[in-house]
Amino acid sequence: MDINYELYKVFYYVASSLSFSDASRKLFISQSAVSQSVKTLEHKLGQKLFIRSTKKVQLTPAGAVLYRHIEPAMNLISRGEAQLLDSGTLGPGSLHIGASDTICRYFLLPYLSRFHNLFPNIPIKVTNATSVQCVDLLEQRKVDLIITNSPNSHLTPSCIQKTVRTFSDVFIANPAYFDLRQQEVSFTDLGSYPIMMLDRRSTTSEFLHNLFLQHQLELVPDVELSSNDLLIDMAKIGLGIAFIPDFCLTKEIPELFILNLKEQLPKRQLVISVNASVPPAECTREFLELF
Repeated sequence: MDINYELYKVFYYVASSLSFSDASRKLFISQSAVSQSVKTLEHKLGQKLFIRSTKKVQLTPAGAVLYRHIEPAMNLISRGEAQLLDSGTLGPGSLHIGASDTICRYFLLPYLSRFHNLFPNIPIKVTNATSVQCVDLLEQRKVDLIITNSPNSHLTPSCIQKTVRTFSDVFIANPAYFDLRQQEVSFTDLGSYPIMMLDRRSTTSEFLHNLFLQHQLELVPDVELSSNDLLIDMAKIGLGIAFIPDFCLTKEIPELFILNLKEQLPKRQLVISVNASVPPAECTREFLELF
């Protein structure tokens, strides 16, 4: 179809904010021009893209399908423009990373510090998301790279991966509430205690649930949270036995001990991934060199 890029650009801004007035302000054109562009695009495509009412704007099913394709395309164009501005000089480019708060705090910070010291003029942006959500950010070209837990069923061959750390997971508890310090505990035994872990949207949850299934056991956690730090705090006050990556235990915590398991937990990895379909910018390549 012979459709002007500007029509898709207007559609993107309206769809991302669900507001004709917001799109007008961001594009520096009149609201009537925004409305006319949308009508022209709808006419050319033969589909209604928005449901308009006096109070709100909604995407139609056709509009939602189009937006899923237009959004990564717009992000790709934006990142391409940034790379041209960069011109291989590490000048006005930027580095955008996706990672969970746990990975940021316990692994990524030293690398961010080193990169900032080497290239103080390069802006660094970090988007906090789960390892699963980070893959979506990478596929939509919203970030230059991601650092996630592995195995991660959402990572695809379109992601170039490099292992940057191997780690183990541990169960921790307060001995004042769970007198298990001198015992060897099995997965079956754990089923009789309150288990606290990350929520179902995480690769950590996926990993442990799959592990229990391999032993023909059902895992029913009592507490599911989005923060490993909060899991540690709750374990301290005896609310349950927490399941966390061992790199979260940067120092000995007097109130807690690590359970001795009968079954050996498989090790996991932290992997850094880039989108294979997008050439990395110079600043992205320099950051990867730190690993």
